[in-house]
Amino acid sequence: MADAATPVRTGRRNWLLAVGRQRELSLLAIMFVLGGIVSLMAPQFLSVDNFSQVAVLASITAVAAIGEALVIITRGIDLSVEATIGLVAYAVARSLELHLVDPLGALAMGLAIGLGLGMVNGFIIAVLKVPAIVATLGTLSIFRGIDYVIAGPDQVPLAGLPPGFAHIARTDFLGIPVFVLATVGVVVVGSLLLRSTRFGRQIYAVGSNPEAAAILGIPSRRVVFTAYALCGALAGLAGVMWVIEFGTINGTAATGVTLAVVAAVVVGGVNTLGGSGTLAGAAIGALFLGFIANALILVGLSQFWLQAIYGLVILLAISSDQIIRRGVQRANTRSGTR
Repeated sequence: MADAATPVRTGRRNWLLAVGRQRELSLLAIMFVLGGIVSLMAPQFLSVDNFSQVAVLASITAVAAIGEALVIITRGIDLSVEATIGLVAYAVARSLELHLVDPLGALAMGLAIGLGLGMVNGFIIAVLKVPAIVATLGTLSIFRGIDYVIAGPDQVPLAGLPPGFAHIARTDFLGIPVFVLATVGVVVVGSLLLRSTRFGRQIYAVGSNPEAAAILGIPSRRVVFTAYALCGALAGLAGVMWVIEFGTINGTAATGVTLAVVAAVVVGGVNTLGGSGTLAGAAIGALFLGFIANALILVGLSQFWLQAIYGLVILLAISSDQIIRRGVQRANTRSGTR
């Protein structure tokens, strides 16, 4: 009787593991079904132009979400990502307006500022041992405060940017928007970093079991510090993209974006307990949320629903991860007792 039940339990465990590892495919399937339903009420939902617009906007969130995924995989979190995006966006826009940098210099500037702010987070968390949620909540206020002090009531208008700079977001190559190609490039490079390098394996090891990682001699502090530095750099890139996309920038740019970024990471299959998840999943999660936001607009629902939806998808994703984890643990326990 026990032997007959064993294959069933093994099959259940394998099924749970498969579900947990195929979140990306699940999201794509849901988007396909959602597209069919919404298109019945708003036929333009599935048009090429609408899809392109959604993908461009989602690319900004996706780039930031990829950086956020790195720190969440290490069992951390960065709540300051929106302040980093906003501070970089204003600094870059103002520098362009004053002709202090050219477009290429603006990109380098954004990455450098983001990297510096990420290193601040990394130092506080990895070296000073301040809990990530407390540290980044503090730096969220500090970075945003710096942004307010620098910007004041002023804003950089679209006319203050170099001619054609804001058109980059709508530029395409072989029919694919440049923003989307840039995001795909970040996903590919980041995925290779995680899957094919020693550092990538160390990130997963630290997130899976910090104690075991320490026993193996993995430099956990350096790994965590680097993860936050990369998160900051990618938030800086997202800040430059924000300037290109929206043009007019003030001290409140990117306010509230953190919730969308974290939601994209979590719904994309990155486990909040660390140790598992993919950067591609985080990017697909951003696209998924972008489609939801666009669907709300097209069917005439208030955008205020977005905040509730972001919170709901975070709760659902975390709950599903917990259910899968417990199911696997129970299946492993029962198999071990047979």
